[in-house]
Amino acid sequence: MTATFRRALPSDAPACVVMRGKTRQNAISPERLAELGITPMSWAAQIESGQLPGHVCFDDGALMGYCFGDIGTGEVVVLALLPVAEGQGLGKMLLDRVMQDLRAHGHQRLFLGCSSDPESRSHGFYRHLGWHSTGQVDAHGDEELEQFFDQARGDA
Repeated sequence: MTATFRRALPSDAPACVVMRGKTRQNAISPERLAELGITPMSWAAQIESGQLPGHVCFDDGALMGYCFGDIGTGEVVVLALLPVAEGQGLGKMLLDRVMQDLRAHGHQRLFLGCSSDPESRSHGFYRHLGWHSTGQVDAHGDEELEQFFDQARGDA
């Protein structure tokens, strides 16, 4: 795989919505996303406004993964990869890019919702990268994890 990365554009939103339903775990169909108020149009508008910066990863023109964060809150909203893109470090690279975007907007503490099931891939992934449980559960029933930037060194 020859992965290429770039900042997400509003025109990426439709492909992101479709791809979200094709992930191995925690897949959400476009119909379910629409029920939650997430449509290609609403996602594109958030990218366009700068509220939801993100990064996308392609292989030979096909979307393989993406990550988006919320500028207002410091939340990593979503990190999604197709199964074929797993285990290659792409998720970490996407996450790192979004974390740096959020940090550039003044966030020293980032957070995200993650499955509390140890069998879930995301459970071990985030913990391996230094994320810690806050002991809280979000509105979707996911465990809230957080990470702080080391102010002395400038990294997380």
